[in-house]
Amino acid sequence: MELIASPRIDFLRGLTSEITHNYGRGRVIVAVDGVDGSGTAEFADGLAATLREAGYDTFRASIEDFHAPRRRDGNAGETGAEPPRETPAEFYEESYDYRTFRRVLIDPFRMGGSTGFQTSGFDRQREAPSQARWLTAGRDAMLVVDGVFLGRDELKGIWNYSIYLEVPWPVAFARLSEQAGTDPDPAAPSNQLRLQGQELYLADAFPRGRANAIVDNTDADRPTREFADSC
Repeated sequence: MELIASPRIDFLRGLTSEITHNYGRGRVIVAVDGVDGSGTAEFADGLAATLREAGYDTFRASIEDFHAPRRRDGNAGETGAEPPRETPAEFYEESYDYRTFRRVLIDPFRMGGSTGFQTSGFDRQREAPSQARWLTAGRDAMLVVDGVFLGRDELKGIWNYSIYLEVPWPVAFARLSEQAGTDPDPAAPSNQLRLQGQELYLADAFPRGRANAIVDNTDADRPTREFADSC
């Protein structure tokens, strides 16, 4: 189905052409990385749509569906609250289950053939592993994964193509406020765990330097390309 043209769709079509020109055959995995509030899920959904428009069998997944279980200690927190990580370092290091992510999604998707893969590993509503739903794909297929921390060392080498979405902190936290009713001020005490944990990631992994494409997503309707040599 042909998508309705817009600045956003035209931009995504350009990325699609770049990706498929270089990785048009086989099993291809694309990362859409960015801080919370940068718009990774919406951007990845749009990219998946333009890949399908171009004729590619395309699957979607999010690192948000591979959360680590909440810690069962005195800091358990309220249902729906921020996962109970005590420090920014723990927020960065312990929020996601990368072993399960690789075991049930990345490795079997890469393997190809009739090997089944899962696009979700943990159900945060049930606080339990996701119910198994195994998918299969043909020899040529695209997998678009979005979320935070996708440029960290544990995931290095699994992406054929990676995109980093860049937005200012005030924009990111304003979007989070609209979505979840949180404080839109990045300096608010309630935002420090998320802010400082992600700042650790930016300093540790330097995802901007690892990405194939850097995208300014401040205006999600009109994303623009940036280039590393302008840093």
